[in-house]
Amino acid sequence: MADVMRSSGSAEDPQDEEHRSGAPGGDSGDNSPRRKPREKKKGSFWRELPILIVTALVLTVLIQAFVARVYVIPSQSMEQTLHGCTGCNNDRVLVDKITYRFSDPEPGDVVVFRGPQAWVQNEFQTEEPSNPVVGFFQSVASLLGFGAPDEKDFVKRVIAVGGQTVECCDAQNRVLVDGKPLNEPYLYWEPGRGVGQDEFEPVTVPPGHLWVMGDNRNDSADSRVQGGGGINGTVPVENVIGKAQVIVLPPTRWQAIPEPNPQATALGAPSWQSGLPLGVGFAAAFPVVWLGRRLVGVMGERRSVERR
Repeated sequence: MADVMRSSGSAEDPQDEEHRSGAPGGDSGDNSPRRKPREKKKGSFWRELPILIVTALVLTVLIQAFVARVYVIPSQSMEQTLHGCTGCNNDRVLVDKITYRFSDPEPGDVVVFRGPQAWVQNEFQTEEPSNPVVGFFQSVASLLGFGAPDEKDFVKRVIAVGGQTVECCDAQNRVLVDGKPLNEPYLYWEPGRGVGQDEFEPVTVPPGHLWVMGDNRNDSADSRVQGGGGINGTVPVENVIGKAQVIVLPPTRWQAIPEPNPQATALGAPSWQSGLPLGVGFAAAFPVVWLGRRLVGVMGERRSVERR
């Protein structure tokens, strides 16, 4: 009878339990000493810190050179889109260097570019330090995006591109591109400088060049005056460093930079482009209708099976 109870699992001999566990009291029987966790070597962090710093600096330089860089706005020429004035907290903007690797600047874009050879009127001056040590650290800071801006770098808004003819002004004080008035909601009229723009004769922008102007229209040394104006005032596309995308400093000014196309309303879009939304609607309608019919069919089959 006892044998039957043991085989059915209703009772069990404690000695058998100890035998299975390999040691009295149910111990695992593993008498090998436990390995102690490795202790981190003291001072390893301080040895790795210089490597981390150098790596961070190299990455910063690479990012600033090929991806994006922060620029300071040094003048009032882009007020009030971008703040830059004596005694105020000048804006710092993030300039995207990737966009124009795949496309060209378009009207309305706010761009940072190197001043062409003909551009001799700098919007600001940077004093060269007499101390070579100070000059070295200033160069390093500039490379990292914290130093003083280069006096040959400018920030302006694209008004016209290669092949277009720009002139000023019509009876309503508007700039014309290919004879059409522009819609420029970003214009700022600085107090004491009037609200009338300086007139200039028609200029046909050469291919691969840009006609740029400041939003503070009466306080901006731009394509109208640089190099004597005319074709000499245009900027080669290859001189464009990047597209100003976001105001990053000061924190109270965090925002994307508005870039409405001033030619959008005036020149209008080609007729074929106006049909794009309708074409997309038709293209999307077919798969949607097919999917709907498919779902209705599946639901109908399920109901007929359930009724059976």
